[in-house]
Amino acid sequence: MPRLAPNIRLIVIAALLIGLAAREIALEQRPSFLRPGLKLCAYVGNAGDGTVSVVDLVGLSVRATVSVGPTPSGLRTHPTRSEIWGVSTSGGYVWVLDAPTDRVVARIQVGASPFALDFSADGRTAFATASGADTLVAIDCASRQVKGRAHTGKRPLFAKTAPDGKSVIVINRDDATLQVFDALTLALRATIPVAASPENFVILQNPESKTAFVAATGSSQISVVDLRANTFLTNVPMPEKPAGLFLKPDGGELYITIPEAHELAIINTWTHELVDSRVIGSTPNRAIFDESTLLLYVSDSSANGVVPVDVQYRTAANPISVGQSPGALALDPAVPHNLLLVADENSNDLAVVRVRTGSLITMIHVGNAPREIAVLMY
Repeated sequence: MPRLAPNIRLIVIAALLIGLAAREIALEQRPSFLRPGLKLCAYVGNAGDGTVSVVDLVGLSVRATVSVGPTPSGLRTHPTRSEIWGVSTSGGYVWVLDAPTDRVVARIQVGASPFALDFSADGRTAFATASGADTLVAIDCASRQVKGRAHTGKRPLFAKTAPDGKSVIVINRDDATLQVFDALTLALRATIPVAASPENFVILQNPESKTAFVAATGSSQISVVDLRANTFLTNVPMPEKPAGLFLKPDGGELYITIPEAHELAIINTWTHELVDSRVIGSTPNRAIFDESTLLLYVSDSSANGVVPVDVQYRTAANPISVGQSPGALALDPAVPHNLLLVADENSNDLAVVRVRTGSLITMIHVGNAPREIAVLMY
């Protein structure tokens, strides 16, 4: 057999290397946990045109654009069904999108100005507040019918189920209260005053305590409420108005974005004290925890980037450049995670970032003013 000339050998070697590189790129783009037959999609709520963009995260392209109604918000993946739920704030209803068909299969009227929703742990009930009607609404997820209503305080913004599943917690912005309702009957258990203009909250539950931390923008404070005794505990002053609240995976610390002060503040959840604050970017707002790496990814809307923060050492890495005005973030369902997704509100893109390297894979054009992301594998 004749020997290959040196230049031919080089060509063959180069072709093999190119083929291996192409295979590696293909494998990198396909999440390793995704078996054949499974689908992985991001659902991006576009506030500007009333649509949801369905993005195939394997093919990295928009699979469908679904009209859900004016001002979609509060996108959530259903805990047990291949469905995406959300609200139309201007339309006054909850909508349900069937993932396999990319169709809206229900619109459930709840009242004026709903902003978000939450599910019971078993996925049988959805809870939403009608901010314009001062109402808490319970929805049967199987029949998609309203099964209960309760009167709340003035302008309820959010309803969240407590980790034990027994209560639904509501914050009322205009009368500065937190209310506790029975999850089965919607009977009111307690009304607890908090600081002025509460706009967000998180719930920490462990064997020793069950505590709500409430971001009060009217007084630049975090109100702390004991949900076992249903009593107000204290207010923790912030440098400026608090925005996002993010619990460390072990529950020991609460991270708060402070956009006007360009800071990330940290509260010890045991002592309820402000233990640290760090300047981080220009306008830090929304964030998400990667529990496998203990990185907090913070979107900086003014600097058009996402800042990874190592919460063990409280240090920030170099920002990851994405599109214009990044806001909502999401991670894929694998552990460790493969993909970080970022909604870029002004450039109308979904940025896809490879978690392992912190590098931008691609930008996918979606609808007008994307503000919410839900991720579903089915």
